[in-house]
Amino acid sequence: MPDQAPPSPLPRVLRALGVGDRDLASCTPLTGGTYNTVTRVTLTDGRDWVVKTPPPHTAGLRYERDLLVNEVAFYTAAAQAAGAVIPRVVHSEPDPTAPTGAYLVMTARPGHPWDGVDGLQDTGDQSRLRDRLGSLVGRLHTITGPGGFGYPAEPFGPLAPTWRTAFTAMTEAVLADAVTYRAPLPYAVGRIRAVLARAAPVLDDVTRPALVHFDLWPGNLLVTGEPGARAVGGIIDGERMFWGDPVADFVSLALFGDLEEDGDFLAGYAESIGGRLEFSESVRLRLALYRSYLYLIMLVETVPRGVGQQAAEETRRLVTPHLVAALDAVSRRTSA
Repeated sequence: MPDQAPPSPLPRVLRALGVGDRDLASCTPLTGGTYNTVTRVTLTDGRDWVVKTPPPHTAGLRYERDLLVNEVAFYTAAAQAAGAVIPRVVHSEPDPTAPTGAYLVMTARPGHPWDGVDGLQDTGDQSRLRDRLGSLVGRLHTITGPGGFGYPAEPFGPLAPTWRTAFTAMTEAVLADAVTYRAPLPYAVGRIRAVLARAAPVLDDVTRPALVHFDLWPGNLLVTGEPGARAVGGIIDGERMFWGDPVADFVSLALFGDLEEDGDFLAGYAESIGGRLEFSESVRLRLALYRSYLYLIMLVETVPRGVGQQAAEETRRLVTPHLVAALDAVSRRTSA
């Protein structure tokens, strides 16, 4: 008899919130995510929700434990600074052993993913949107964490007193995952560890645990409005957030690129933080460290996700040269 997929936890979640079949106008699965199951639920009274539930399996990267805890922390804190573009938490259950399982219900934000909206350059929307995004991200970075550095879900133990301690634990975890899953990497794990360790002292330049989304690629940014009058409608999927160096957000904001060349974004960012960001030697070295971390995650996660041989090979072809370049940049800047 073939294995059957476990039943969806969505009906249990909705019952726990007092939502019956007669209250539902629609339930629509949302795609684009790679970890949680996401459903848009519209109620007959007009309420519009997004419901997230984690996968039933336990295979994943070490930092992915209790990701919904991170997401709740992000939305709760970000709402203070970024206002309406941030979903509001309706209800959450962090305990996977609860009768419903773990879940998060949040308000839906309008719009379409940025990378799916055509013609932004032709209408002049792109420049204005990047400026606005810079302003919003700058506001997020003014928020300071409640008790230290690291992931709110504390997958490696309590929040750390220093950013160097926290980031070292984060990189050690993904390198341990690489060994566990035998993930193909361009260099041996020991060599990568040594390169990152030589640069660790620069992390002491970061003394304030800022709110960092760390997944601000265009698929997690929603755009609303008509051509010529586009606006940022939402910043979503805050599950990868941590308290750390705000510079870390610049990696996904210019994935495989260089945010230093994005004048529109940096103008909006400077307005929010009250001054121009200087790309000092410290900032550039830290950026190389954070690029290395993100690219390591992107390569290692293909194994426990079971994405398939073709998709895994495509990811390796795309990401590996960027990881090599980031690690080489770390080496150059620490040997100069």
